[in-house]
Amino acid sequence: MRSRYSAYVLNLIDYLVSTTLPAQQPDLDRGAMDSWSRNSRWLGLEVESTTAGGASDDRGEVTFRASWADPDGSQHAHSECSSFRRVAKRWYFVDPNHPVKAGRNQPCPCGSGRKFKHCCSD
Repeated sequence: MRSRYSAYVLNLIDYLVSTTLPAQQPDLDRGAMDSWSRNSRWLGLEVESTTAGGASDDRGEVTFRASWADPDGSQHAHSECSSFRRVAKRWYFVDPNHPVKAGRNQPCPCGSGRKFKHCCSD
């Protein structure tokens, strides 16, 4: 979570996309991500808790609070419990705004070549 927050601060949109679950990457709005990143004054990140996500886990959660100010000076904070999933030994953010759509026995839309149920399925 810290690396994704830092990527927003530094406007590293390619990093944000590449660390999102591959099956969700085509649905991301890069323009909106870029605009929010560039037009916000980032005020801080507080990681409140983590669940799982260790060396032997394939899933994990991070509860956090991110703060920022808009160009007009109005300040905001967003709290969320984000899910992460390990796919092929790499951790990815699971974007709750873009559900992955595929049948369990269909190839995974992330392009891994694996069946959806063994890859990006919930």
